[in-house]
Amino acid sequence: MALEIIGPLPFERDAQGQLKTRVATIFPKHKTLVTTPGIHAWQRTEFIAHVNRKRLAAGLPQLTFAEEETECAESVDLLIEPDAILIRPDPDRMHLALEADELLQELVSKRRIKFLSVLNDKVQRAIKARGECWRIAALPQSREEMRKMIVDSKVAIRELPIYYQNRLTGTKYVTYTEFARLGNIEPEQLVRQLEEIAEFSRRRNRLGNPEVDFFGADPLRFGARDFAEIRFKSGMSSAEALAKFNDLKSRFRDAVPIDLQRDDLDSDAWCARMFSTIVGRKDETLAEELLRGLSPEFYLQVQWLPGGRFEEGEFIFDAVFDEAERNPNDPELAWLCDPCAKGFIFNFIREYGDIEYVNVGRVGTSLSSRPLKEGRRGVYIAELKLRGSATPIVRFIRMQKWGIRERLDEGKPLLQAIIESEEYTDYILDRRLGCRQLGMNLPRRVNMHRLSEVYDGTNPAVRGQLIWATYFEREYVYGIATDKLPAARLANAAYAERFARLLGRAAASNIIVGRAYERGKRVVFDDGDEVIIEGSDGLPHDLVVCDHSGAFDEYQRPLQEFAADYARPVNSRLHLVPNPREFAEAYLDAFKEGFCRVQGDYRKRRRAFDTLFKHRPYNIEGSFAYRWECVLRRLDQTDPDALTDAIRKQIAVLSHAK
Repeated sequence: MALEIIGPLPFERDAQGQLKTRVATIFPKHKTLVTTPGIHAWQRTEFIAHVNRKRLAAGLPQLTFAEEETECAESVDLLIEPDAILIRPDPDRMHLALEADELLQELVSKRRIKFLSVLNDKVQRAIKARGECWRIAALPQSREEMRKMIVDSKVAIRELPIYYQNRLTGTKYVTYTEFARLGNIEPEQLVRQLEEIAEFSRRRNRLGNPEVDFFGADPLRFGARDFAEIRFKSGMSSAEALAKFNDLKSRFRDAVPIDLQRDDLDSDAWCARMFSTIVGRKDETLAEELLRGLSPEFYLQVQWLPGGRFEEGEFIFDAVFDEAERNPNDPELAWLCDPCAKGFIFNFIREYGDIEYVNVGRVGTSLSSRPLKEGRRGVYIAELKLRGSATPIVRFIRMQKWGIRERLDEGKPLLQAIIESEEYTDYILDRRLGCRQLGMNLPRRVNMHRLSEVYDGTNPAVRGQLIWATYFEREYVYGIATDKLPAARLANAAYAERFARLLGRAAASNIIVGRAYERGKRVVFDDGDEVIIEGSDGLPHDLVVCDHSGAFDEYQRPLQEFAADYARPVNSRLHLVPNPREFAEAYLDAFKEGFCRVQGDYRKRRRAFDTLFKHRPYNIEGSFAYRWECVLRRLDQTDPDALTDAIRKQIAVLSHAK
């Protein structure tokens, strides 16, 4: 039985190009979708009338009140956006939402159907179990997208589209600006509009929220009760209607702060307030919040990708991949159906075996402040849960920057591309080992994996051939990147002092390994890779360097030349800490202590350090073995006191100290 539709088709537009309806209600048991314009309550009433007409035609009695209540309870609320249908599930009836989802896929592409209320545990578990985090209705990621969402939230009930609708709570907000504009319409229409506001501001929807509310108004000064005091009636004279309207307008204006009395999409303050109003809690539909404890810098950055679900131990890839295969020229599907996600999942199944669910997300933009360079920049997050395990596993994945694909794009033969890719993999792993040997606090373990992909690059001799891509996988480090630490934390003297010491210690190993780009032209430190882990007392407990990119880039210049770069982390925070001088001294003390410790370890066990990479290729053009030799020589020859003093002279609060 095909889905029966009562009302216009979803996404159908009127002569003005506007959606004919913004809400819909689906009744899975009856395979019926009601889209008549208005509110969900009206659509449920329309459905009951439709059922009763059918029953009467079949010679059956009309539904009893109890039966009507049961039928309405078996419905699912939908919201229709310009490019998506949003399912607002009842957490206690998730099976209905999933049935509705299956029915809607007969009508529109699966990628156009999204879920709301994902922070509810029951909803979240159901979506995760299906491997469908990508089905979450995500919030805008830019100011322009935020403004578009505000504009697209405008809806009507019976009369004019004057309301901004919260898609999660169902409440429709009228602003003072929109209300004031009603003074320009015909008196009869004005009366109808005021009647509508009066009626629906007193109503509650099935979620218990007001159908209509007043944006920015102090509820003690203006609200539904102001309309209850006035009776509107058809045939009211123009003068009488305008008098009542002007009285309400005056009360509304007096109850709203002046900066909210004008709808202004160019005002960041107004947009921020309206945005928070129409989405409910700010994090209510954030896909990133599915990973509890995910660092704040990841908010609005993760795009969850289609994968698949497990049924009785068997993995079924998402049907949207089939849609992508049928539409190879659809750029949106090509972007959404990332083949790397398939490769990651396949490797997870190989490695872990009995998996309950897995979800893979792509980090959309770089989280560090470094400029993007050439090469592959794929970064991913994966969450998987094993059967019988209480907690999920979260993995961080980074594609190798220079792999076979990138070498082929340079015009190199396949064999040479493979060899150079393997050499670069060794270089990455050697750098990691070197960093650990020289005191850098890196994640405990990094695993190297490969996935296969079809080459579709610029090298015609290899195009269409299966090649391999290397990636590195590690545990996700729960914490806050040092460069994104909230200022409020540093205002705490105890927090600032511990932070300074951890940062100083990290700076020592960082300068030793010469983390930089373009042979020292740009030092890499305190720009997104260093993560602070807080203890149970809320104070900094540890600092982990999550990515050692740029290590051993600069291996020849005297370390004193970088004094200003290593004073910058202190200078940039002096205005945030309560005791600037103590903060700077703590940083320098920890820096010197860390440097001396590594230098002492080297001098105590020279052979262990000197021979660590003796088996690796050596040439003065810049092989890692040669760089290692240079870094150790520089470490041995550097005077810790002179280096620390050079940094001290670059710190504003200490440079003039006697």
